[in-house]
Amino acid sequence: MIEKEELLTIIPHRNRMLMLDNVKCYNLGEKSIEAEYRITSDCLFYDSQADGVPAWAGFEFIAQAISAYTGIDYREKGKPPRIGFILGISRMNIAVPFFKNGTVLTVKAKEVERMDSFFIYEGEIFEQNAAEFSGQGQELTENKVLEGKLTVIDVDDETAMSMKEEK
Repeated sequence: MIEKEELLTIIPHRNRMLMLDNVKCYNLGEKSIEAEYRITSDCLFYDSQADGVPAWAGFEFIAQAISAYTGIDYREKGKPPRIGFILGISRMNIAVPFFKNGTVLTVKAKEVERMDSFFIYEGEIFEQNAAEFSGQGQELTENKVLEGKLTVIDVDDETAMSMKEEK
């Protein structure tokens, strides 16, 4: 498991823009990652009237899981992490309007296609719910609440910095 402090060494997101609490597991061979995030009022997308985060923001949670995966991959190769950008979102299916305050989300991403520095990932988000289990306590269940594909580009720091300076 990779906790938040270590996450900060592999992804560029900081403060309220950081929307991962940890990485539960990853597999470089399968090009996949599973991370967690607890919805709180500190989230950049938090809506106080709904006491939660609009589910459409789930694409950003998936993008950050992708960022963590690529950061881990580069670290394993002895290279510094690179900056990535979302180019497109497709086939996004959302089953809930909001992720409620206090809900723990499991965010999964898997690379399905690569073309030079362009990548397509399938992503899923599950809400963790505690359910009564035969009077013995609680069992943790997960309900899929979002799925979709993200197309991203991976750029080196010099390119990203020059793009930032042009604005």
